[in-house]
Amino acid sequence: MPTVAQSELPKPKSWDEFEDIVWDLYKRVWGDPDARRYGRTGQPQQGVDVYGRPARLGGRYAGVQCKRYDEGRLTRAVVEEEIDKAEGFKPSLAEYIIATTAPRDGKVQMAVREINEAREAAGKFGVGVVFWEDLSSLLYEPGNDDLLQKHYGDWLARLREAAAAVATALHQIPPPPADFTGREEELRKLCAGIETGGVTISGVRGMGGIGKTALALRVAAEIGERYPDAQLYLDLKGTDPAPLTAAEAMAHVVRAYQPTARLPEGEAELRGAYHSVLHGQRALLLMDNAASKAQVEPLIPPSSCVLLVTSRRRFTLPGMRALNLDTLEPEDARELLLRIAGRIGDWAEEMARLYGYLPLALRLAGSLLAEREDLRVEAYLRRLGEEQTQLGLVEASLSLSYELLEEGLRKRWAMLAVFPGTFERFGAGAVWGVEPEEAEEGLSELVRYSLVEWDGEAERYRLHDLARVYAGSKLGEGERREAGRRHAEHYVGVMRAARELYKQGGEGMLAGLGLFDLEWGNIEAGQGWAAAHAGEDRRALELCHEYPDAGVYCLYLRQRAGEWIGWLETAVKAARELGRKEAEGVHLGALGLAYSALGEVGRAIEHCEAALAIAREIGDQGNEGAHLGNLGSAYYLQGEVGRAIEYYEQALAIAREIGDRRGESNHMGNLGNAYSDLGEVGRAIEYYEQALAIAREIGDRRNEGNWLGNLGNAYRDLGEVGRAIEQYEAALAIAREIGDRRMEGNTLANLGGLARSGSRPARARELWGQALEIFEAIRDPNAERVRGWLEEIRGQGDKGTRGRWKRSRQ
Repeated sequence: MPTVAQSELPKPKSWDEFEDIVWDLYKRVWGDPDARRYGRTGQPQQGVDVYGRPARLGGRYAGVQCKRYDEGRLTRAVVEEEIDKAEGFKPSLAEYIIATTAPRDGKVQMAVREINEAREAAGKFGVGVVFWEDLSSLLYEPGNDDLLQKHYGDWLARLREAAAAVATALHQIPPPPADFTGREEELRKLCAGIETGGVTISGVRGMGGIGKTALALRVAAEIGERYPDAQLYLDLKGTDPAPLTAAEAMAHVVRAYQPTARLPEGEAELRGAYHSVLHGQRALLLMDNAASKAQVEPLIPPSSCVLLVTSRRRFTLPGMRALNLDTLEPEDARELLLRIAGRIGDWAEEMARLYGYLPLALRLAGSLLAEREDLRVEAYLRRLGEEQTQLGLVEASLSLSYELLEEGLRKRWAMLAVFPGTFERFGAGAVWGVEPEEAEEGLSELVRYSLVEWDGEAERYRLHDLARVYAGSKLGEGERREAGRRHAEHYVGVMRAARELYKQGGEGMLAGLGLFDLEWGNIEAGQGWAAAHAGEDRRALELCHEYPDAGVYCLYLRQRAGEWIGWLETAVKAARELGRKEAEGVHLGALGLAYSALGEVGRAIEHCEAALAIAREIGDQGNEGAHLGNLGSAYYLQGEVGRAIEYYEQALAIAREIGDRRGESNHMGNLGNAYSDLGEVGRAIEYYEQALAIAREIGDRRNEGNWLGNLGNAYRDLGEVGRAIEQYEAALAIAREIGDRRMEGNTLANLGGLARSGSRPARARELWGQALEIFEAIRDPNAERVRGWLEEIRGQGDKGTRGRWKRSRQ
């Protein structure tokens, strides 16, 4: 299985879970297997939750107090209060530790140092504070693998799945059903049309349950070797009330090629990025369950690729070769039944006729009879006749399969209707309220009945859309709400896991984005449930404010600003209703970033200032620094560079005090940009070099490329052409590695400017030509600027024309 980078672990969900982790860890740290938890809930505990005798203390006692926080930070007042309690522990302690899920806080660390100086002078026990980052690191230490597996085994398995998803991002198409039967003529026609050339788009149309997807998957398997660069799959959800938009489908393809790139805001730019990543590629795109011509037409790829489309609706497109799929031939229908359940025997012809030779209905019937050997075929056919007097073919088959399930499994299958697309055992377990192992057993049984589909390569489950609708109809209102709540709670946790991975940079960043992309449909559905029920369900209200923060980094890259604003406005309202001041401030600050991305600087400043006021009111130093930095960036965009520097310097001081390395790098780089604008190039270089060093330390490849590019600009301003080229070329390599087309275009344009000023017009034309191709492909407004340079160079010989961009990031 793929490995993932070490990352901060998700915080425990309950006080008891946190205490268990701390107890296990300190038995190991102290070398005292007899260490104990102290007392029980409701008893005085003298500030001690876990106690033991570390070998290094010569038989004297040490104690640990566990302080779990969902939000907020540990304060000096709380530390002093717990120390006072611990003074009453008997026998007296030699060492006292406060273990907390709160983030590391420089103020608290300073306070503890001051407290210890006074206590040491008075001959009292020493005090330490261990933050959640420290406890995570302890669990990862060699020799603690068993503890890590005990407390986070399922979570780590999820991350390995995410890493696998990243590794196979360009090869997503699942295999066809193992029992695929018949369709030889249809398969021949579809493959021949593609193999003879000239077919960019091929369509399979037909009613629900007719086998369109299975046939398309079989076609993909037949021709896949001809399209080695990528084989991408997406369910367009054409039968859902809200099908995917063309923009969402294009974004799926762009992300497969460029997992760390931020998608453009405009659909025209997104279409440019879509065609850019597919240009010159031999890629196979399978877009399943299309809603309309309008949804599919923007997805027609370059001629080097092929697009397979399935749909229940009939529409035509330029160059599309469509096949209208009918039911199976009678002999193929009989063969399919007998391949699944040979005991059907001579009844196969009658059963195939009764089911109208419809593949989905036949597969459901055959699977049920294969599993329920106690069910006589004649009895099944009699019940089928009764069902068909009221229901359609597929629904009749679903009804029989559902009714013959054990009662508990019937309810569990119905609850799976909450999943909008694919899912895994962890999600099913969360919705069912059972452990993943038990969920896997139940899912396996449902797969055997063909009520759930299984993709063995991706290790994901799904319900056919007809099955999902039927399953949902079997849920009562209370059951539906409970399933929705559990689903939403689980996937906000998945978002947190993705966020923590992303923060690690490097492989962790890619794994975080991979996990987010893998579960995006479920994440979106979870937030949608919370927003829809916020007025009547307190937990839904809480989830409304949890979702944006849980996915902050991934959402910034994946959501357009307008979509992000919708989530954040809901979150601000929820935080206010709940009285969560810290959360309200965080969401207001994020709204400031979203409005900055839209170019609405006035609204950005308004929201950032409101967020800053809240952070200062409640003493939230970490978010105070973030909001100061965002205000600096807003004023920078507005052209008030001096004011921007004031805010950046305040933010930098806080980042250093609390040990926020990512924030420190960002603020330094932004200060470099500001001083460069003021003409203080030497000072700008100092900031860029410090920002670059930190970006490399924490594995932040995007900012590493940003600061390298800006260093190139600075050295060029100083006339140090050789050093400028060195920085630009390093930035260009990173841009190509992480798939950042805009950074690549900017850097090529800057290199072209150096070549032009160095009287190498041919080289300048080459580099600017490459930059222009990229800018045109992604619909970047700088395309016009570079086009002008190319025209100018043709008319001016060797006269210099230069241009550059600075890149900053909050």
